[in-house]
Amino acid sequence: MITINGILGEGGGQILRTSLSLSLCTGQPFRIENIKAGRQKPGLMRQHLTAVLAAAEVGGADVEGAVLGSQALTFRPGKVRAGEYKFVIGTAGSGTLVFQTVLPALMMAEGASHIVVEGGTHNEAAPPYDFLVRSFLPLLARMGPKVAAAFERYGFYPAGGGRFAASIAPALRLMQLHLGERGEITHRRVRAVVANLPYHIAQREVKTAAGRLNWGEDSFKAESTRESNGPGNVVMVEVGSAEVTEIFTAFGKMQVSAEAVADMAAREAREYLASKAVAAEHLTDQLLLPMALAGGGSFTALKLNPHARTNMEVIREFLPVEFTTEDQGDYQLVQVQERQAR
Repeated sequence: MITINGILGEGGGQILRTSLSLSLCTGQPFRIENIKAGRQKPGLMRQHLTAVLAAAEVGGADVEGAVLGSQALTFRPGKVRAGEYKFVIGTAGSGTLVFQTVLPALMMAEGASHIVVEGGTHNEAAPPYDFLVRSFLPLLARMGPKVAAAFERYGFYPAGGGRFAASIAPALRLMQLHLGERGEITHRRVRAVVANLPYHIAQREVKTAAGRLNWGEDSFKAESTRESNGPGNVVMVEVGSAEVTEIFTAFGKMQVSAEAVADMAAREAREYLASKAVAAEHLTDQLLLPMALAGGGSFTALKLNPHARTNMEVIREFLPVEFTTEDQGDYQLVQVQERQAR
C-alpha cells in the first residue's frame, strides 16, 4: 500500500485529490496521513469528503476515515464503473475540484458516463467552471477523451448551490500531448459576472481590465445574473492562441473596489502575455496528471509553483514517470517521461 504524508510540499487538498484520482486509475490502494495538518483548518472539509465519497462510488472502493475533520484516510479501490452520477457538496466547496477528482478514471473507463455536480462553480483557489470548459477540457480532447459540459447555475462563496453537468466519452488509451511556445494570439476577451449585485460593478471591471491590457471595447462583456443562491462576482480575462486558451480570474470581495479586482486579473494576463509560455501557473498544475497517465508529454510553462511541484511528487508515487524542467529564459520547459528501469 502506498503511504502519503499530507504535509508533503505545500500540504494542501490537492495531495488527497491526486491520490484518489491515481488510485482509481491504477488500482493501487493508499493511506494518507496528516491531511492538511499545516493548514488553519486541518483534516477533511466538506469538499474533500465529497471528493472521497465520489471516488469511492465511482471505483467501488473500501474507505476508512471518511468523516469530516479526519486527518487520516485509507482508500482501497475496486473496479471503476462508468455510469450516471450525482455529487452534491452541500456547501460552496469547489464542484470543479470534485469533478476533476473522478474525471481521470471515467475518461479511461470502459463506457460513457454522465455526471451532475452541485456546489461551488466559481471559487478562489480552484479552477472556475469557465477555465475547465475553455482551457482544460479542449486539451484533454486532443489526448482522446471527449467531455461535453453544460452549465446550469452559478455557485459563489459562501452560498454555493451552483450546478453543472458533464458527459464523458472515454478513451481507453491516452495520446501524448506536446505543447511548444504559445505563438500568435488569436482571440482575447474580458468577461465580468455579478450575481445579485449591481450591474455597474461588472461594467467597471471589464472597462478597467481592458484598459490595463490596452484592449478595445469589442473585447469585453459585462453580465448580470439572478441564477445564484447568493451574491457573487468574478472577472475573467481570456487569452487564446492556436495551442491553448488561458483564463485569468479574480473574485470580488467586500471592501475591495471593482477596479482593484479587475486589476488583479489583468496583471496575471499581462505577465502571461510577456512570455512565450503556453501554460500559465494554474494550467501547468492541471496538465501534469493527464500527461503522466499518457506516459509522456511536454509543454512550456510560465512558472512552477509549490503546488505543481508537490503534485509531481504525489504522481511519482503512483506512476512510473519522471518530470524534468529546463529554464528557457522567460519560461520553463516541462517534460514528462516514463521512468527508466534501473
